[in-house]
This record gives sequence, C-alpha cells and structure tokens, in this order.
Amino acid sequence: MEEGLHLVSDLALILIAAGVTTIIFKWLKQPLVLGYIVAGFLVGPHFDFFPGIIAKESVAEWSELGIIFLLFALGLEFSFKKLVKVGASAFVTAATEVVTMFLVGFVVGKLFDWTTMECIFLGGMLSMSSTTIIIKAFGDLGLRNQKFTTIVFGTLIVEDLVAILLMVLLSTAAVSQQFAGAEMAFSFLKLGFFLILWFLVGIYVLPSLFRRARRLMNDETLLIISIGLCFGMVTLATSIGFSAALGAFIMGSILAETIEGKHIEHLIKNTKDLFGAVFFVSVGMLVDPGILVEHWLPILVLTLVTIFGKSLFSSIGVLISGQSLKTSIQSGFSLAQIGEFAFIIASLGYSLGVMSEFIYPVIVAVSVITTFTTPYFIRLAEPFYTWLTPRLSPRTKNFLDRYASGTNTVNTESDWRKLLKSYITNIILYSVMLIAVILCFTKYINPLIDEWLTEAFSRPVVNLINAILAFAAMTPFLLGLLTMSQSRREIFQKLLRENRYNKGKLAALLIVRVMLALFFVMAMLLYTLRLPLWAVLLIALAAFVILYLLRKRLQGYQLLQARFLYNLNQKEEIEKTKNPISSAVEKHLSGRDIHFADVIVSADSPFIGRRIKTLDVRKNYGVNIVRIKRGNTDIFFPSGEERLYPADHIVAIGTDEQINSFTAVMEQQIMCEPVEKPEVNLASFVVQNTSSVLGKTIADSKIRDAGCLVVGIDRNFESVMNPDRNFVFEEGDIVWIVGKREDIYTFRI
Repeated sequence: MEEGLHLVSDLALILIAAGVTTIIFKWLKQPLVLGYIVAGFLVGPHFDFFPGIIAKESVAEWSELGIIFLLFALGLEFSFKKLVKVGASAFVTAATEVVTMFLVGFVVGKLFDWTTMECIFLGGMLSMSSTTIIIKAFGDLGLRNQKFTTIVFGTLIVEDLVAILLMVLLSTAAVSQQFAGAEMAFSFLKLGFFLILWFLVGIYVLPSLFRRARRLMNDETLLIISIGLCFGMVTLATSIGFSAALGAFIMGSILAETIEGKHIEHLIKNTKDLFGAVFFVSVGMLVDPGILVEHWLPILVLTLVTIFGKSLFSSIGVLISGQSLKTSIQSGFSLAQIGEFAFIIASLGYSLGVMSEFIYPVIVAVSVITTFTTPYFIRLAEPFYTWLTPRLSPRTKNFLDRYASGTNTVNTESDWRKLLKSYITNIILYSVMLIAVILCFTKYINPLIDEWLTEAFSRPVVNLINAILAFAAMTPFLLGLLTMSQSRREIFQKLLRENRYNKGKLAALLIVRVMLALFFVMAMLLYTLRLPLWAVLLIALAAFVILYLLRKRLQGYQLLQARFLYNLNQKEEIEKTKNPISSAVEKHLSGRDIHFADVIVSADSPFIGRRIKTLDVRKNYGVNIVRIKRGNTDIFFPSGEERLYPADHIVAIGTDEQINSFTAVMEQQIMCEPVEKPEVNLASFVVQNTSSVLGKTIADSKIRDAGCLVVGIDRNFESVMNPDRNFVFEEGDIVWIVGKREDIYTFRI
C-alpha cells in the first residue's frame, strides 16, 4: 500500500510540475515538449530544491506506457495509404537525410572514441527529425498551407516508418552485438512478413467489426476497444521478438484506415497527452547538469552537425527529387532538429545496455537546443535563398530550372510495368497469407488435432485429416495466387496481341505463379503427410487438378478480396461522398507554385459587409476567390457584387506569397486542415488554330460565363499569372482554368 501511495505522490509531483512549466512555456511560445523536459529536470535526482521522485521503477513503467501511446497516436496519423501518396520527393528526401546523417553520426561518434554500437545508435538518433516540433513551428508561423510544408510532412511520414524499422534493426544488433548479414536479412524478412500479414488481417477484420457494431458503441466503448487492440498488438509484437513501440504503431496505422480512425485519434488524444507527458518528464529526470558541463564539446559538435548537416543534406535531397531551389532550402531548413524518436532510440540503447549513461542527457541537450533554433531556421530559409540566388552562376541556375521542370514531367506507365507491378503485388500478398496459414496449422491447429484424434484414429488417418483441413484453408489464397484479375487479363491479352515475342515472357510469368503455388502445397503436404517426396509431388499435382476442375465453384477468394478492397477503400469513399473533389487537382497543383487555401473571415475584419469588387483582391493580392462557403450555402466564383460576412469560409487560389499577403489582410491565419476541400478542378488546354477562343480576349471568350476562371497562361516558356481580361489568346498558348468539373467539360474549346 505504501508503494502505491509513493506512486500517487510521484505522479502528483510529475503532473503538477509539468502543468506549471507548460503554462510558462506556452506563455513564452515554446514547444510544450521542452516544458516537460524542464519539469523532469526540476523533479529529478539532480535538482534538490523540489521534492524528488521516490518510486522510480514505477515511473519508468509509466514512461513505457507513454512510448506506447505516442507511437499508437503516431500510427493513427500515419496511414499506409498516406505513405503511397506522399510522392517521390518525400521518399528521396527522407532517404538522403537518413543515410547521410546516419553516416555522419557514426563518424562523429568514432571521432569521440565511442564504441561501435554507440556510434550506430548515435547515427540512428541524428537521422530522425521531430514531427511534433515541426508541426508546432509551422502552426505558430502560419506556414502549414505552403507548398514546401507538403514535402516536409511527407518526409516526416517516411521517416516515421524508417524509425520503426531502425528500432527493430538496432534491437537485433544490440542483442547479437554484431551486424550479421544473414541475421539482419532474416530480421528484415520477418518484419516485412508480419507487417503485411497484420495489415491484411487487420483491414479485413477491424473495419467490418466497427461497421457492424457502430450503433452499439459509444465513445467510451470505442476508446476501451481501441486501447485493448493496441495493447493486444503490443503483446503479440513482443512475443514474436519485436518492440512494444512497433506493435503500437502498427495497430494505430491499421485503425487509421477504418471509418473510425479520426474518431479514435480524437478520443485517444487526452490519454496520449497524459502518458506522453510522463515519458518526456522521465526524459528530463535523466538530465545531469554535471554530465552536460563535462561533455560540453560533444553537445556543441552534435548540435552544429544536426543543424547544418540536416539543413544541407535535406535540402540536397529535395533538390535531387526535382523541386525548385527555394522549395528545397525551405524544406531542408525546416528539418534541422532531432526530437521524440531520438529519445526513444536513446532509451532503447540505454535499456539494452549498449550505450553509456552520459549519452542520454547529451542527446536531450542537443534536442532542446535544436528545438529552440527550429523556428529561427525556418524563418531564415527565405532570406538565405535571396542571398544565395544572385551568387549562383547563370549556368547553374539554368541547370536547376531545367532539372526541376524535367523531373516534374508526367510519364505514362508502360503496360509491362503495370503488369509486373500487379503480378509482384499479387504474389507477395497471397504468399504471405499462404505462409501464415501453413504456420498457423503447423504451430497450433495440427498439434491440437493430433491431441484430440490420435487415440481414436491411426497416425496416417490423422495426418490425412490435417492435410485436408490445411489444404481447404489454403484454397482461397491458392486461387487468388493463380487467377488473374480482369484488368490484368486485359493488359496480358494486349501485350500478347502487340508482339508475338511477348509469348515467352508472359508464359514465364504464369509458370512462376504455378510453381510457387505448387511449392506451398508441397511444403504443407510434406509436413502433414510425412511421405516421400515423389508421393507428395503426385498428391500435390492431383490436388491442383481438383482445384482447376472446381475453380468456378470455389470462389471464396473473390469474396475475401472484395471484402478486403471494400474495407480498404470505405473511408475514402465516404470522404469522397462528403467532399467530391477530383484528385487531378492535387496532382496538377503539386507541380506548380500555386495551391488552394482556406481563409476564414474574422468577426473583426475591416472588410465585413464590403463587396468583393471594392477589394479588388486579384489586382491587390494576386489571388482568385473561387468559392465562399457560408453555412450550408456554397457560392462558386462569386461575382464582384457579393459581400463578405463574418465566418465566411473563403477558398482562394494563388502562390505562397500571394496567399500569405491576402491572409494577413483578412486577419486570419490559413487553417492547417480545411473545413472542406474546394469542389473545383484545375484543368488546362492548348489553343489550337481551330479553337473558338483564338484571337479573342478573355472577356470575349465567355469563359467566365461558363462558370470557369482563367488563373494562368503559359506562352513561350513564360507564365502569366492572373492575366488581364483584355489578354488576347494566341495559338500554342497553354491556358489554365479552374471550375467545377461539369462546367469545365461544358465549356467547349
């Protein structure tokens, strides 16, 4: 009982100290994470003015819960489909930053004469930027709707996944004390197998469960179920040999794909904040001023390496991905810090006993310093670009411009590439499920059947029963592996018609799938029947003949596949119903310095009640107002006579600078997440010699009467943004217009 009271008093001290310091840091407009760390230092063993923590082991367990909830919440924000959508820029940037900073960290550690394992962990810690700190800084600076922030957020998504993989590899290396090639390869395969398996099973089961039980679940029930699933996956992951953090992250990412994902994220926020506070306070408790003074040189060097190294290499990564120099510098300067994953990796190394005790507070000190410098470096990006540009040679500028424009060119995917991508995906997914079925039967079901039936039947009969049940469970996935989808069949037949030399390649693809399926069947039969190889091969071939003859009656795989795809896409379909917007808009805007943004007219705006034409926003600020959402009313392309009212949601389109200027005048910062995306499309057309607009002005072309708006014209490699109504169309002009999809198609060029 006394120990329980100690824990209560310790938590009271931790939470009160955290609350007071975060209020102070909120007032100072600094990240709350720093407040938690300072609170931990104040109540820790190295500061005697306040009472210290008594039940340190219990607090350590609570901090472990903090890591679990932090990673669970991160998974809810992650979503595997987001990873697919972030684009090549984010992948290239993340890969460049992680690889280079890992190597730099390793070299710096060696220069300080640290052990090899400490150098490896240091490289991992320096590789990860802080999602929490960057999001907070963008919000404070009003930058979250600018073009470069999309690349930064995409990079952070990729880095989050890399950090999870890195933790698995570092744990393996720490336990074995070496990077054995075979062992690391097995760890990668094992991790990939379980990631795919958990994702497939989770998407098949959980959305259906939530959909059927939705009317029976209130917020309390949903919260309990979500946390229970999180802890269940944590238990499963640790039992297999992975970290608790990985299990929490995976369950969060699975739940993020369900229709309740956002709801769960909202419900879990307070719990995450509570345990996350305990974790960051426990980090601060490990800060020893004596160690910081003693190791001031590593802190200084690592801080400079983090700030300048991550700024440089991240900028290079964005530049390599095909973005402009300005966007690259803005993105790189935003990623110049380390944060929560550095703490988690450091605590992992410390708990595994492969890292010296002084490294933890050193990393915390580096994180604190780089957190303070992050907003200043984000602000410094544009002045640095302005300073750098005149100092570049014309040849370098032309090369960078050509490289950026060439990389953003959209290339049509070849039929062979589509076919191979589909084949590989199909083989991987169904192979994972077949391996899972075999493992399930060999580890659990077959021993259970042996225990039940051995006394009643002879061994051959029991083996036969095991083989029949296992083959029946494998049948849907075998059919899925062997059967072609309609789209794949069409590409297959097209390639077959185009070139007779494609027959051999296409036949090879079919043979590979058949041989793989035969391998799985034989592996299962060899284990269950325990017969000679030749006998197993004959039985497997006979099973394939039966499978082929009954393939039309055995359509279970189609039902499984249909259910999985429905669950996977249900969330997007619901959102599409609520917010019908073409994905082509995002695709077109991503390659141009122009984007949509939401601005809310504040109650104190000096433009309340004024007509749009009196503001002349197009001339004064360079933006176009394409929509006003007022309550349940949508006004598309409002006329100049339309007045502005408090709480109007204005959807404007323009460049970063134009939108920032317009937003500042409207006295309302751009929202991070729009209330509703604009129901408009961005499209372009080329003025031909037969075009109805050739030789006409924009006013005479009647484009506005068709419900569309001209926002830009490309002529002879020059862009004219917001052209005047008297601008005359010429042959070869590329005209960019915005409008509702039906209006764009109605307007005939």
